[in-house]
Amino acid sequence: MNKGPLQIVALVLGIIGLVGTCAVTGMPQWKISAFIEENIIVFENRWEGLWMNCIRHANFRMQCKVYDSLLALSPDLQAGRGLMCASVALAFVGLLIAFIGMKCTKFMDEGTRTKGFVLISAGILLVMSGICIIIPVSWTANTIIRDFYNPLLLNAQRRELGEALYIGWAVSGFLFASVIIMICCSAPLEEKKTRLTVNSKMSTCHPPILQRQASSVYSKSQYV
Repeated sequence: MNKGPLQIVALVLGIIGLVGTCAVTGMPQWKISAFIEENIIVFENRWEGLWMNCIRHANFRMQCKVYDSLLALSPDLQAGRGLMCASVALAFVGLLIAFIGMKCTKFMDEGTRTKGFVLISAGILLVMSGICIIIPVSWTANTIIRDFYNPLLLNAQRRELGEALYIGWAVSGFLFASVIIMICCSAPLEEKKTRLTVNSKMSTCHPPILQRQASSVYSKSQYV
């Protein structure tokens, strides 16, 4: 079975995951203002992200301000900065390694097991990238839900889940799907099957040859 197209599909899914990871890292819609009870001022919408907070007015004018200090962020957003940057780096390196280990590339010999090990290494990096996305996204979502039902907070201080969190969950799914396809299409499994078939053919073909050689040697000894 030609597994080259499946490897291309895995690479495309990984690229989508990398682009989505970069988008989630830069999006300010991690936390959005909640309009509940008397907090019905809908002409102003507040967004909070990893790097800045933004206020969008009803006339589609948006003002954003970068955080003055990292300490001004909540713990979930502080951890989110580092983990999302690590996720982008891991996904980028993992895709580069996966591209080197694909069957359609000629960076190394296709007949060895090296390409299979390269694909498995790339899959491990992509799994780590997906985990680095799930941790801050789920942590932030848990914080938002916990604060939303906190009776000690004012309604103006409560937030809802932003679009970046949903995109983050979807992006991690793309990365995990890419890893599954990549590992299933790794070269060592295919090479092992081919070696087993070659060995079985050799075992079935060699005995008749040995018998002919033995009979020829025996006949020569008789003439001598």
